[in-house]
Formats: sequence, C-alpha cells, structure tokens
Amino acid sequence: MMKIVTWNVNSLLIRLNLLRILSELAVPDVICLQETKTVDEKFPQEEVRNLGYDHMVFRGQKSYNGVAILSKHPIESTFSFDFCNDDKRHISATIKGIEVHNFYVPAGGNEPDPQTNPKFKHKLDYVKR
Repeated sequence: MMKIVTWNVNSLLIRLNLLRILSELAVPDVICLQETKTVDEKFPQEEVRNLGYDHMVFRGQKSYNGVAILSKHPIESTFSFDFCNDDKRHISATIKGIEVHNFYVPAGGNEPDPQTNPKFKHKLDYVKR
C-alpha cells in the first residue's frame, strides 16, 4: 500500500519548511504538488531529496501554475498532457505499478458563466479535454 497526499502549495520555494512539516506529520510515500510557481531549472531538487523523496518529476512555470510528483519509490515512467495552451497543469508518473495523475485545474473565477467570464471558459475548456 502507498500513502499519497496532494497539496496546492501556491509557491513551493517559499513553503519548503511547510513541505518538510507535511512530510514529517503525514509520512506519505508520494506527494503531488500543484501551483509550484517555479521554472524547472529552479526546482528545489536537493531540498526535496533531503526530505527523503529521491524520485521526482515536475513541470514548472515562472510565477504561476506548475505541478510535481515527489516519491520515495522509483518512478517507472512519466508523461504529461497540455490540455489547454502551454500551462503546466498536468503530470503523471507510474510508481509501484500505479499510474498517478496530478492535475492543477483552473479555478474559473467567481462568475460561472463562460459568456461573461473568460476564466470560467478557460476552466471548462480545460476540463473538457
């Protein structure tokens, strides 16, 4: 059995200490992060490894979006989809034979009307794909 947790971290680099606390309290095998808000070149791989997650895949963007899967177990394969434009909102990894998908779905704003709210239209377009 694997314990998998997911967290909309809303900027990984400024919440590394909270990631450490989550890791210590929940003791998950796999952590799925959304809204990492960092480009791949600046992803804190060493810090993540120091928490015991030697295996990771990530897709990042500066300032917004970005997803990651951190694992204590080897990652057998990985892939990602670009559902809507080039936003980094999906990544998948197979771990111990289980295909784990990590999605960061657009929020859509306050008005649930695609005619008047472009953010809501973007969310619907993302989910339809």
